Amino acid sequence: MYTVLALVQRSCSSTDQIRSCPQATPEWQGSLILPFLGSLITGQPFNSSEPYTPPGANSSTTVPAPGPDESEDCLFLDIAVPESVLTNAGQGFGAPVLVWIYGGGYTIGSKTNNPAGLLAASGNSSNGEVIYVSLNYRLGAFGFQAGPSFNAEGGVSNVGLYDQRFALEWVQKYIHLFGGDKNRVTVFGESAGGGSIMHQITAYGGTKGKVPFQQAIPQSPELRTMPSEDLIRANAQQVTYESSWGQYTYGPVVDGSFVPLQPGQLLAQGKFDQDVSVMAGHNADEGAFFTPPYVRSDETLESHLKTIFPAAPQQTFDYITKTLYPPVFDGSLPYRDQYSRAALIVSEAIFTCNTNYLMTASGNMSYSYLFAVPPALHGQDVSYTYYTGGAPSDIALGASNLTIANALQQFITSFAKEGRPSADGIRPFNMYGQDASVLRLNVTDIDEIRDKQGKLKR
Repeated sequence: MYTVLALVQRSCSSTDQIRSCPQATPEWQGSLILPFLGSLITGQPFNSSEPYTPPGANSSTTVPAPGPDESEDCLFLDIAVPESVLTNAGQGFGAPVLVWIYGGGYTIGSKTNNPAGLLAASGNSSNGEVIYVSLNYRLGAFGFQAGPSFNAEGGVSNVGLYDQRFALEWVQKYIHLFGGDKNRVTVFGESAGGGSIMHQITAYGGTKGKVPFQQAIPQSPELRTMPSEDLIRANAQQVTYESSWGQYTYGPVVDGSFVPLQPGQLLAQGKFDQDVSVMAGHNADEGAFFTPPYVRSDETLESHLKTIFPAAPQQTFDYITKTLYPPVFDGSLPYRDQYSRAALIVSEAIFTCNTNYLMTASGNMSYSYLFAVPPALHGQDVSYTYYTGGAPSDIALGASNLTIANALQQFITSFAKEGRPSADGIRPFNMYGQDASVLRLNVTDIDEIRDKQGKLKR
């Protein structure tokens, strides 16, 4: 049994009330990508050769009405506490704590995932249970406004990251009241949630002391004069109709303060909290979700890359497309056509590199896994992390392999409790180490492989 509590204003109470921050989904991620992903998963042809151009927004553009749970008054967190832990609160010892930061491109998401499977996984072991915490943070224009004029007018960039930081500090201050141990807090998140964790680890370039956790599984003044409903509409219009394929318009930026440099640079320079233990993972085909089906030539590939990296000079794109990923489709390279070539570039540049930054920065004293359950698309692992029991899902990206779901949940909860991931009946999960060891989760086996990119760096 576990008790679900929600932080409401300055008090705690049992509640079924759902709160989420104002948000919006880019048009490409709505009706456009679903039929394409269906074709990709089933191997069926998909006819799309026309480049996607965001339609743009104006005062007459219609947007979906905000959900009944959406409000600017959204900075809440949920706490799920096993009954035995709550009963023993204040008895001189505390339970480890898992804190979830959701993903969604910094424009979509909520704290509402059901943690029942994770709590059950922790309760089935002999070394105690965990407390689960999930938090909201401001999204889109509410959380990630930025720019010289915005800052000159008194705006603060990256307030969504500050929201997360405040929630993590709240956990440090009060989790003991729920039976938790503030010195055993593990933060985990997917996609933008994982990116947020990298920003938290490298916050202020490591100059303001320790981060408020021990482990990690990786506004303009004029605008604020608008009524809330108008700002919600403006945010929805911009994110929905002005985001290029694979993009979300908003996200963290280098601000000279909380984010003095990009996280990869800060990690490489040792400017981060080096006492945080890390278990990082990524999926085998992260890039497919963010790669449009119309990429069928060198020209459309380069055009798409320029929407992702708009500040990069031309020589960078030349190096990427001619040296690192040349247009060779004879089977000698790990892509078979222009689309899979583009997907690999996106996957490695945005996701694999971040994992490698973390592994290298931690002196290889960390853990790394590769989620390879087909089709292993971006976000597919979340249904495994939050698997709640029952028969395998028949949904394409649902939890179809229960062995993997149970193992992943045990890896997460055992890492939170012991600092070392393990699962019943599964081979040992070795540290990344000098051999660049990665645990691969696949339908046929859970085995150990070598990170070729990691070994190249040594």
